[in-house]
Amino acid sequence: MSNPTFGPGGNGEWFKREGGKSTAEAPAWLKSKGLDAYEYEAGQGVSAGENALRAIGEAARTNGILMSLHTPYFISLSGVDETKRLKSVEYIQKSLWAAELLGADTIVIHSGSAAKISREEAMRLSCDTLGKVMEAVGDTPIRLGIETMGKVNQLGTLEEVIRQCRVDPHFWPVVDFGHLNARERGGAFPDCDSYRRVFDTIGCALGDVYARTLHCHFSKIQYTDAGEKKHLTFEDTAYGPAFEPLMEAIVRDDLSPRIICESDGTMPEDALTMKRYWQTLAGI
Repeated sequence: MSNPTFGPGGNGEWFKREGGKSTAEAPAWLKSKGLDAYEYEAGQGVSAGENALRAIGEAARTNGILMSLHTPYFISLSGVDETKRLKSVEYIQKSLWAAELLGADTIVIHSGSAAKISREEAMRLSCDTLGKVMEAVGDTPIRLGIETMGKVNQLGTLEEVIRQCRVDPHFWPVVDFGHLNARERGGAFPDCDSYRRVFDTIGCALGDVYARTLHCHFSKIQYTDAGEKKHLTFEDTAYGPAFEPLMEAIVRDDLSPRIICESDGTMPEDALTMKRYWQTLAGI
């Protein structure tokens, strides 16, 4: 039977309204709400110290919360400035250090930009950087996730992420369904089968385990012709994608992804909405 897990990316307003102040308090709070995953947001850099990260990790283990970490946004896999690009290897190493203290099994890395150079050159640079990452980190047990992106001038189509993951088996795709929908300017996921094709594509390209235990991001996202503009909440009705067909795909194909909700401030409640809908479909 499928066993997906659900949780927020970062601390939402609900957590704060109920008195939450420290991320070390988040795992117990998430457990009390019926959630089972959490993505630690280090988009502005890994600034917390060893003791703070270790405390969060201990709280997560105690409460059965599965952990992941989002790496800094300033990582540049395809940067044309080689000094800055190779500095990204150090940022990824520090992210892995933090992930180990958190007990996280996955880090999430942005795919890179193709705004100033051709997509092919951007892909070449990004794959070179990823190769250097593996030379630096060796045989880590932590999955290095490469995220699909929402802006058209970014690397991060599903096909590009799969190609990046082929650099080394330690790289795993992280599918952000809202991003993929935004870069297609809506309509990417009209039904269950459209979601199933994503899992099938990954399974055929990288192997069944990569598809069945996929790390996912989900939110509704406003878009323009350039792709992603703004993350929204589940209350929005103008933009997608809809989460219900994704839950249907998970049940139908017996999948066990981890789904991190990145709604605008309502991450925990929207994650819980998805979990409850999945439970209804699965008869739990």
